[in-house]
Amino acid sequence: MRRLLFVLAVAAVPFTLAFAADAPKGDIAKSQAEKADLFTPTEQTSSGSVSVEGHSIDYQAVVGTLVVHPKGWDDAPQEKGSKNPTAEATMSYVAYFKKGAKPGERPITFLYNGGPGSSTVWLHMGAFGPRRVVTKDDTHTPAAPYSLVNNDYSLLDASDLVFVDAPGTGFGRIAGKDAEKDFYGVDPDVHAFSSFIMQFVSKYNRWNSPKYLFGESYGTPRSAALVNVLENDDNMDFNGVILLSQILNYSLSIGRPGSNPGVDTPYELALPTYAATAWYHHKLPGAQPKDLDAFLQEVERFAMGTYAMALERGTNLDDKTRNMVAQRLHQYTGLPVAYILKADLRIDGGQFEKTLQGDSDTTTGRLDSRFSGPTMDPLGERAEYDPQSAAISSAYVSAFNDYVRQNLQYGQGQTYKPEISLWRTWDYEHQPPGAPKKLPQAMNVMPDLAAAMKTNPDLRILVNGGYFDLATPFYQGWYEMHHLPIPAKLASHIQYRYYQSGHMVYAHLPSLEKLHDNVAAFIKATDNLK
Repeated sequence: MRRLLFVLAVAAVPFTLAFAADAPKGDIAKSQAEKADLFTPTEQTSSGSVSVEGHSIDYQAVVGTLVVHPKGWDDAPQEKGSKNPTAEATMSYVAYFKKGAKPGERPITFLYNGGPGSSTVWLHMGAFGPRRVVTKDDTHTPAAPYSLVNNDYSLLDASDLVFVDAPGTGFGRIAGKDAEKDFYGVDPDVHAFSSFIMQFVSKYNRWNSPKYLFGESYGTPRSAALVNVLENDDNMDFNGVILLSQILNYSLSIGRPGSNPGVDTPYELALPTYAATAWYHHKLPGAQPKDLDAFLQEVERFAMGTYAMALERGTNLDDKTRNMVAQRLHQYTGLPVAYILKADLRIDGGQFEKTLQGDSDTTTGRLDSRFSGPTMDPLGERAEYDPQSAAISSAYVSAFNDYVRQNLQYGQGQTYKPEISLWRTWDYEHQPPGAPKKLPQAMNVMPDLAAAMKTNPDLRILVNGGYFDLATPFYQGWYEMHHLPIPAKLASHIQYRYYQSGHMVYAHLPSLEKLHDNVAAFIKATDNLK
């Protein structure tokens, strides 16, 4: 079979060459022109107004693309035979500038989602853009038409905003030899974003503006590594880094920790989220706690105390203690004691989502465990999809595609890519500060954020998390930040805010209001403006 495929591949070459040779010159020229259009910076400007918590703000909107290159690329004229990388990428963005404000007297915040392989349509249309798409709170949003409303909680009252799409997403594309290798990995991605930001602040004269990074999900490890590169390689200090739904150390993920036996911390860090989810769905076997925060603090103490010590003992754990811990886990999660014992006290995220609601027909959401949906495979061990993502994605993507063309007058004839599938091919190996090369281990950018905080001891961090986030449990973020290798005096530079919402905290309107107020207050307190 392999030989047959090889023969077919070789046989196809002459045909391909002949086809290219016979192609009309006009078609070739058209193809080259289309590529040139894709990899030429663009810009479209419009104006608008938004009312934020009762105050009207007039703004200028700019949507466009910038071209970035891989690390090692030199913009100086190249001699024949040079080894300058040939790959290139366009990164699309939508920026909002408050009218009448002087650049040096106005903060600017760069916002991005994660994936990896996600555009920033989610933060744009759900959190801080001037228009917000309306979705159901914890159930499936009906199909179009969708409602787009004034965003009372846009962050434009505190900062100018730049929503940045990762290379290959949004209206951006990648091309050239080794393009995927040069852009789709932890370190190449950080280089692309640093290049984008350096170009942007020059293009729009924002070098002397107070500056912030805002990353969600995979955008949080991107922020940790990016702020270190910007500060220590590019000499650009930032006022603050805002993290939403944090994961900096992938070895702590509750996704499939069973593939890394001997490391039990993920189970401990996920337990408070399991308890919050069981509380929300009224699956706790005892009386429903009235104070969720107090209940979660109790669960946290158990998780890092009795539970952690039991898991640490492994096969040396005696039956009496094993049964006692299983009973406590039942009290905190609602899962059957027999199931907990069968799982050896270790339940991963997918198993919890599939099992929590006690029947084979209902699956609990991953990004936001307040959501539920029909189970795909009643006999499966884990959840096969995410009900929350299925419930609201169409609304976000459809609303943006209409908004960018109708309101911002950009993108006609182009395809906006909200997501591209990279999770199988992404290069997660990372070279942390001080390491001689990339390390063959689970991605961990905690050293990067620590280095940035040390070299810029005025840098402030704001951590935000949702209690109902099974993708990046809130307590994991708390644990990571309390284990950063930084002096104790710098620990006070980190603030924590939590919400009764999920991964996309802003999908819950009361939480969006609190998120806005917390972030706006953080920027105001750290922007160094008089």
